[in-house]
Order: sequence, then structure tokens, then C-alpha cells
Amino acid sequence: MEIAACWLAAGLDPEQVTFYRQSDIPQIPELTWLLTCVTGKGLLNRAHAYKASVDKNLAAGADADADVTAGLFMYPVLMAADIIMFNAHKIPVGRDQIQHIEMARDMAASFNHLYGEHFVLPEAAVDDSVALLPGLDGRKMSKSYDNVIPLFAPRAEMRKQIAAIVTDSRAPGEPKAVEGSPLFQIYQAFAAAEETQALRRAYAEGIGWGDAKQLLFERIDREIAPMRERYQHLVDHPAELEAILQAGAHKARALAQPAMARLRDAVGLRHLASRNQGPGPAAAKAALPSFKQYRETDGQHYFKLVDGAGRLLLQSTAFSSPREAGQVVARLKQSGIAGLERHLQTAPGVSEADVAQALHGLSGN
Repeated sequence: MEIAACWLAAGLDPEQVTFYRQSDIPQIPELTWLLTCVTGKGLLNRAHAYKASVDKNLAAGADADADVTAGLFMYPVLMAADIIMFNAHKIPVGRDQIQHIEMARDMAASFNHLYGEHFVLPEAAVDDSVALLPGLDGRKMSKSYDNVIPLFAPRAEMRKQIAAIVTDSRAPGEPKAVEGSPLFQIYQAFAAAEETQALRRAYAEGIGWGDAKQLLFERIDREIAPMRERYQHLVDHPAELEAILQAGAHKARALAQPAMARLRDAVGLRHLASRNQGPGPAAAKAALPSFKQYRETDGQHYFKLVDGAGRLLLQSTAFSSPREAGQVVARLKQSGIAGLERHLQTAPGVSEADVAQALHGLSGN
């Protein structure tokens, strides 16, 4: 409730965006399960949260997986489903969240490789000025560490929290470094470039920590004060807030439901009656051979040629970029396999005549 109220108080307009609560969209956990079936355990072993739990257990002399639930281990898959369900192109994140986007890309690419191009591969959009915001103790700001600044708390409480920001022992009058200063980094997240430069000069001139914290308090309060009334109204009227979330969920489900129907069909979860439909335009289109480009976990790019039944005909070697792979595909479509043998290998039991016939079918369409 507080998170939703924060977004709305900060100016998010639910009429202009789809603002939903993840647990109100049943298609997201359903997609999570589909993604688990194309996600390697090795990928999940590298997730930061899981590795932190393992390191903590080993340091305590316990079993590596002590108290590690499947929910914790599989959390990156749920995160990926939430990201790619709506085919988002850019995902605004802090630097510590980039791994989630990279893992979502890997899962989407694996699914596309097996079942066709269904997902956009998302990219992380990181604002360098707030890429990793420190908390009151200098560690990453996180509710788990209890080191956050409660922006919509009463002014006195927020002032008290800011006063608790960890600083070094340099006295007033001594120059202070902005690098590694949580106070400066938090100020920078709220301030304009000119204000940030002014505080940078004040650090060099030896501003006292108490004065610097007062500047930070005033800057944050100037930004947040107009929002507090809206925030408090929403918290005091949860039914109004719930109505906004349900309206957003209705919009999100209208997008997710047909998308999930397509994905279920792609992996073979179909109505039995649909299996014996007579030939028609859609069936004819599905019977065409096709090229599929993809990226493997080694970072290299590949393509393959499959016939209408999905049988592998031709597999490429590795390319350093999708453009190079695409250029070879274009030459194959235009001129055939001659002269491109070093880039390609036919599948077992497949002749060059089979490949030529498939390419002819493509060029004819």
C-alpha cells in the first residue's frame, strides 16, 4: 500500500500508464512456470541473492543451502516473467538490478530459440547519477538493511533519519571528499546539476557535516513536501487506492490474457480440437520453412533453418554480431548455399537438396 501510494503521490498518472500489482495478474506466475522449463539451474546459481545466502551459510559453517527456499532460488524467474510478459524494451533500474535484466534476456532468448520470436529482449536503462543509491549506513539503500530515508514520514522523523547518515571524522573547515560520501550521493539524486556543483564546492571548502545534512534535509523536503498530502490521503483511504490498483490490473490482464494464450499454443498446451483442423491459409503459412536467429550463453550469435514441421535443416557457426548472422541469412535467401559452406553445417540426415528446396520455398514467398 505504501509503495503504491508513493508512486501516485510522486505524480504517476494511472490514466497514462498501466499501474498494477503483480499478484493481481495470474498470467505472470503461469509464464514463470513456462520460463522455468527453459532456464538452466546454472544461471540461477549465479543470482546475487542466492549467492549471498550461500556465502552467509558457508561463513556460519552450515550447509550451503540451509534455509534457502525454492521461492528464493526461483525469484529471478518470477522477475523475468514480470519484465517480459508485456514485451518492455527499456527497464529503468539501479546498477545492482542489472543482473535481473540480463537474466530476463537470457530466459526470453532461450524461449524464443525453442518456440519462435515471442519476446522482446529487454535492456536495462540506468541513470548514472542514481545507479546505486547508498543508505544511511553507506551500504546499498534497502529496507532489508533498515537504512532508508522515509520520504513521506513527518518532517521531524525525516530530519532525524538524515542526521543519522554515516560520515567521517573530518571537522568543519577540513576539505571533504564527495567520492564515497552517502550524503553527497543522496543529495545528487534530488538536486539539479548547479545545486550539486555548489555542494561539491562546499565540500572542498570544508562545510561541516551538520550543515551539509541540513542542506540535504531542506532539499529533500522542498521536493517531497507537496506530495505528502496526496500520500497521506491515499494511505488513509485504502479503498480508493485499491480501486486504482484494480483498474490497472484490469488493463494489464487485457494484455496478458491473449499473450498467454499465444504462449500456451506455442509450447503445445492446446485444445485437442485444434489439432485436426483442415488445411487453410494459417496452416499453409505454418508449413513454410523459416530462419531463426538467436544468441547463446557464450555471447555469440547463431541462426538455424528449420522446415515447416520444425525439423532442423541447417545450423550456422558462431558470429560476433546479429548483423553478421543476418547478412549470411540474406545471402542464403538470395543466392543459395554456394560459397557459404564455412559458415554452415547441415543436420544429420539432411542433404543439400533438402536445404535447397527449403530455400526455394522461402524465396518463392
